[in-house]
Amino acid sequence: MIKNGKGGGNTKTGLVFEGKTDLATFLNRQKDYKVIDDIVYYKEEEVARIFKKHNLYRFLKGKGVDWEKILSKQLLPDDSIFVIIKNTLYIIECKYQQSPGSVDEKLQTCDFKRKQYRKLLAPLNIDVEYMYLLSDWFRNSKYKDTLDYIISMNCFYYFEYIPLEKLGLPVPETGNPA
Repeated sequence: MIKNGKGGGNTKTGLVFEGKTDLATFLNRQKDYKVIDDIVYYKEEEVARIFKKHNLYRFLKGKGVDWEKILSKQLLPDDSIFVIIKNTLYIIECKYQQSPGSVDEKLQTCDFKRKQYRKLLAPLNIDVEYMYLLSDWFRNSKYKDTLDYIISMNCFYYFEYIPLEKLGLPVPETGNPA
């Protein structure tokens, strides 16, 4: 599915929401993909690097970026992937909910977090896209204003899965898992 629940697609060519989604595990199941030590290969060519939580800061340190001189507090992404050919870091926040709670308000922080990540990656001239992977709970009409806000802030959301192409990754020809 794409934003606002319109359209559709083959969930075999997208990151499927499974409670706690693991991008590396998902990609390893796709035809022609292999993830070794968080480096993503497609047809044996390095195409991306995956960072969860603190691993993003290890990457930055290795590139000579001292986050403490840029941000006052670390942001820890649920998942993120730096797609080399796009020179873009895609931040993926997974939000799963089955009853009202604090996740509701967390969806309203996308603009701030996107700007913080952009500031953090600016020394490396890497662009940032910020997106949510949401459970079907958020299709409820009471989230319409929040979902509209996310889009108005140039962030994105997807229900249940994110298409590989939205992450700037090659789509296997058949789209079937390996």
